[in-house]
Amino acid sequence: QVQLVESGGGSVQTGGSLRLSCTASGRTFSSYAVGWFRQAPGKEREFVAVIPWSLGNPYYVDSVKGRFTVSRDNAKNTAYLQMNSLNPEDTANYYCAATSRIYPATRAYEYTYWGQGTQVTVSS
Repeated sequence: QVQLVESGGGSVQTGGSLRLSCTASGRTFSSYAVGWFRQAPGKEREFVAVIPWSLGNPYYVDSVKGRFTVSRDNAKNTAYLQMNSLNPEDTANYYCAATSRIYPATRAYEYTYWGQGTQVTVSS
């Protein structure tokens, strides 16, 4: 089992930045790729980004490329999502998840472990 806890959400204005953290406990965190998803009210959960467990490049959905950066520190059992140039369309509950599926996994069903989510609200 891997337990994931997100933090760092909040409210910002358009153009602002936030850094989300995803801290893991339990089984070896470094064995899993870590993905970030988001879900806005009334919408399906959407893939945002994923970072492999070790070597390899992160993968992003087109709408966040150039604005979001995913990273991880396996020594701290923590993954991060740096979000810059935020706009109201980024408003959602953000989740981190862990997977051992073939990289890059971009569908929610490919992920085994999930955090509880952290809310990000961007106002205009």
